[in-house]
Amino acid sequence: MSGKYAFSQTLKEVRFLFCQTAEHSGPTRWVCASHLQSFGYEESFLARAYPTMKKNNPHTPIMIREAAGTQPRVYARYEFGKEKSESLAGLSDKEIEDKVTGLVKTGI
Repeated sequence: MSGKYAFSQTLKEVRFLFCQTAEHSGPTRWVCASHLQSFGYEESFLARAYPTMKKNNPHTPIMIREAAGTQPRVYARYEFGKEKSESLAGLSDKEIEDKVTGLVKTGI
């Protein structure tokens, strides 16, 4: 998994936006894995992938933004202020991983 999150050289920032309480943001949300498992849920994408992404890209900001009612999205900002975004609503953990990997590996 470590090679999967080696970011493109042109990537300057990654932002995750999601709702802290809504069901549609559940697979994306940053929640302690032990808390999820106590209720019978799988670990969320950010709880699982953030440590690896940050370890492999210590100088690239990875921002996590929670806002009530926000649909889950990921934004990638590249050189010269160019941005791409992908919706994460209704996706499984694996589908979220594929979307994020596509954004961080490719440039504009």
